[in-house]
Amino acid sequence: MSMDTATTTFTHHPDGADAGKKDPLGFLPFGGPFKTFVDWMSVVIAVWLLLNAVSMIGGGFQMAAGDRAEELFSFAQNPFVGLGIGILATAIMQSSSTTTSITVGMVAGGLPIEIAIPMLFGANLGTTVTATLVALGLSGNKEQFRRAFAMATVHDFFNLIALAIFMPLELATGFLQKTSGAIAHYTSGGSGGILNTIFSGIGDFVDAITEPLVSLAETIVSPLSPVWGGIVLSIGGIALIMVVIGFIGNMLGTLLVGRAQEFLHAALGKGTLSGVLSGAVITTAVQSSSTTTSLTVPLAASGKFHMRDLFPFVVGANIGTTVTGLIAAFSAPPEVAEVAMQTALVHTLFNTFAAIIIMSLPFLRELPPKGAEWLAGLADKNKVYIFIWVGSVFFALPLLAIFITNWVS
Repeated sequence: MSMDTATTTFTHHPDGADAGKKDPLGFLPFGGPFKTFVDWMSVVIAVWLLLNAVSMIGGGFQMAAGDRAEELFSFAQNPFVGLGIGILATAIMQSSSTTTSITVGMVAGGLPIEIAIPMLFGANLGTTVTATLVALGLSGNKEQFRRAFAMATVHDFFNLIALAIFMPLELATGFLQKTSGAIAHYTSGGSGGILNTIFSGIGDFVDAITEPLVSLAETIVSPLSPVWGGIVLSIGGIALIMVVIGFIGNMLGTLLVGRAQEFLHAALGKGTLSGVLSGAVITTAVQSSSTTTSLTVPLAASGKFHMRDLFPFVVGANIGTTVTGLIAAFSAPPEVAEVAMQTALVHTLFNTFAAIIIMSLPFLRELPPKGAEWLAGLADKNKVYIFIWVGSVFFALPLLAIFITNWVS
């Protein structure tokens, strides 16, 4: 595989937008090392708020939908409907992990895996809308927004190419279904061992640090009806994302200099393979690709990192997010453990094979960045292209998939 041969050079953009960036905490009456410490702690707190915001959106949806959440998936009677439902549900819930976990549970309950696989494809694409919302939070600065929107949509283009490769392949050959079935036969059963314990522990930690604030927000909206309370909670989460990400973007613009910038460069990887691995590891830790990919948006917007340098990181995030589905499969009852594991493995194999194929072939690897730069250029000229893109990818595409199904049936 040639992924590790493509070395990456991180790029600093010494443009006027960066030079004129103001320190959001510049009003504080102190400086020096203590001010630097406070600045970094504010970024940590902002990341914590981002985690809470994502949880608020998902919790708001669950509050509004109640026990009917899984009914979103009951309409998926064939692969194309499954694809559309996967995109729509994940775009609404802002969490491919949630969609994947529900899908694993439904397969364990009797949903045919042939239907579940396109739903997982759709979940992969639907989760990328979060980064677009983050980019909109930076629309106040033209240069920042152009870089941010390119970073947000490079993930879209990657997942669209992956879908174009594997959807026809799966319908024609059942490649992922057969491969995952063979692996699941030897890996399912039991409690999942030490890996399940480690990943579950990390997930429990993230839940623990976000539960207090999310619970408080749910209490505040509790006087409303469940539907309206859920809507308000979701809107609050979206608003919080936009505010927090704008703050993070400005803070990073003032902090990522000198040794701090070099350290973060090394942490994100100096080549394609190391970038993919770092994205996978970090996303495995937080169990949310929406969170990790959203954090790349202000990094790109700050001008300290180029979108092409961060691209392998979001590809790795695609792989890391599949751990949640594997954990859900580990918790399945013994009598359905194998089919549940097979479903989770489909998601893992899809994202892993997509990363290998697209990142290993130069002509394919260039397509997502070029597409993102082209779209960012259009959006920079006229914001209406943003709504056209979001409406087309996250709503028109799934509705078209459903229409095709009804037309051919």
